[in-house]
Amino acid sequence: MWLALGTTALVLLVLVWELARPRLRGALARWREAAAERRLQAAQSGYDPGRERRAEQRARALLRSCVDEDAWEMYRDLGFLRVWGGLGDRGHGASYAYLIYPHKPIVAYLPQTGELLNEYCVAFPDHSRPYGSARLPDSDDVLAKWMALTADERHLIAEANMHLPGRQVDPERVRRDLLRLAGWERQRVGRADSLPAA
Repeated sequence: MWLALGTTALVLLVLVWELARPRLRGALARWREAAAERRLQAAQSGYDPGRERRAEQRARALLRSCVDEDAWEMYRDLGFLRVWGGLGDRGHGASYAYLIYPHKPIVAYLPQTGELLNEYCVAFPDHSRPYGSARLPDSDDVLAKWMALTADERHLIAEANMHLPGRQVDPERVRRDLLRLAGWERQRVGRADSLPAA
């Protein structure tokens, strides 16, 4: 009995396959034609797949030209910027600071203790045409946040959506980044001490 049921099931499966194969073949042909049409339209519209990479390279060059050498090296080496709060100069007189990540909220913290204070969500969308998107290149996003913080910190913080730490940025990541930043600064001080006096 099982042999007869198995044979019947196999015959039905083959029949269904034979009936469905022309439809599947037609659907596959239509999908290939549509993909070819999309590629042709993209080629005719001037789409360039390397555009995002070149945009990031230009954004990095712009960021480097706007921030001081220490800030540029921090971003280059660590992937984020620190801005002292209250426009404190390199931490002198600043009781708090911010970490600026690309496409993440600005994180406020206490440099003395490493305690995380708040996350400030701000957005700087790219409205350029024809390829504008809601996402700036990483370095442009960091530069926009840096400019807004250094130009008018109070206004930016007042307009931002404020959340407790951990809403969008993992607090453990921030703590690791603060440790990396401290090590990075110690290494720079060590290199400066080892240079001969001029």
